[in-house]
Amino acid sequence: MTDSEPPQIRVLLVDDHTLFRKGLAELLERRGAVRVVGIAGNGDEAMQLLKTSAPDVVITDLKMPPHGGIALLRQMRAGGWRGPVLVLTVSDDQEDLAGAMGAGAQGYLLKDMEPDDVVDAVQRAVRGETVVAPAMTLKLVHLLQDGPQPAKSDALQNLTAREREILDYLAQGMSNKAIGRALDISHDTVKLHVRHILAKLNLTSRVEAAVFAVEQKAVAQSRTR
Repeated sequence: MTDSEPPQIRVLLVDDHTLFRKGLAELLERRGAVRVVGIAGNGDEAMQLLKTSAPDVVITDLKMPPHGGIALLRQMRAGGWRGPVLVLTVSDDQEDLAGAMGAGAQGYLLKDMEPDDVVDAVQRAVRGETVVAPAMTLKLVHLLQDGPQPAKSDALQNLTAREREILDYLAQGMSNKAIGRALDISHDTVKLHVRHILAKLNLTSRVEAAVFAVEQKAVAQSRTR
């Protein structure tokens, strides 16, 4: 590494399939931007390595015995670890996406992605971005374009009428500029409303807000059946 090159990103991999996690570690390290500092086969191993390997990012599978990736996510967050966690899974199920993001994942990736795309997602996560596989983003947008408005749960009651309106636009995949045009308010005003929405709902990203809207929509639909 030369002085001009950025430091390698330290990654902890968690997956119950030995060949997959070892192969992924080799593929990621070949790209040069990532250094795999720990490989775990389950949540218990991951929690131990989290203390000793000092990763910048955790990449975890979703469906793992005995408790799975979402339980690991919750355990890490409850333990005070605030670094980015990316789920890397074969599941393109909407409920799995909602569960992972709701538990604190900063990204949701699919195992059929190219290694370079996974490295790019890791780099973006370190910069604070939320990353979702394109196939999942499209599913989320399509789902939100159908059905009734989100139910006003206890959490939604904390939002003002304008904030609920902006949350609906976020769920439709609209940018801050597009929302500003639709509501005839400035881009900076929209950004301020989005920050308030995330704070009131205890969320960290626009994607999490969209997933929250999906969950509320499902509740509304179940109550009308």
